[in-house]
Amino acid sequence: MKVDWAEVYRTSYEELVRFLHRKVWDEERAHDLAQEAFTRVLSHEPENPRAWVYKVATNLAKDEARMVIRRKKHLTLLKTDAEIEEHSVPTPDEQLEERERNEQVRRALEQLGDRDQEVLLLWDAGLNYTEIAAQTGLAVGAIGTTLSRARKRLVESYDAQEGLNAAHR
Repeated sequence: MKVDWAEVYRTSYEELVRFLHRKVWDEERAHDLAQEAFTRVLSHEPENPRAWVYKVATNLAKDEARMVIRRKKHLTLLKTDAEIEEHSVPTPDEQLEERERNEQVRRALEQLGDRDQEVLLLWDAGLNYTEIAAQTGLAVGAIGTTLSRARKRLVESYDAQEGLNAAHR
């Protein structure tokens, strides 16, 4: 039986917005998420269309919450970095050390395979597992393992670079 999405929308939209508003605490964002949820479900024919819309909307709200938390952490780090920079001007030795450390990280990253580099850089850019999976073609369930292994390889590569640098000093 074909789902009458127009009817589901008419009978569920306002209630869905109220539900989402309690999740994201922003009425405009709740409307946006409700519209996104309906857009995503249109190509599906579930047994219980209303429940399917709520499931998609709930996942969108969870993604939204994770993104907000990540953004806040990033802004806090940036603020902390800015405060540190305001209070202390690095010495030339500190600047050189920072440049060397950044170069060492870049070289360590270059030692990784393309997939590891891509997954690490996408994660660092703030993408969630679903977005990384869509970008890389990997399964969503494989992203956590891939990230973990890529981080381990990065640390090993960095440590190897550190060992080479220490040997040359």
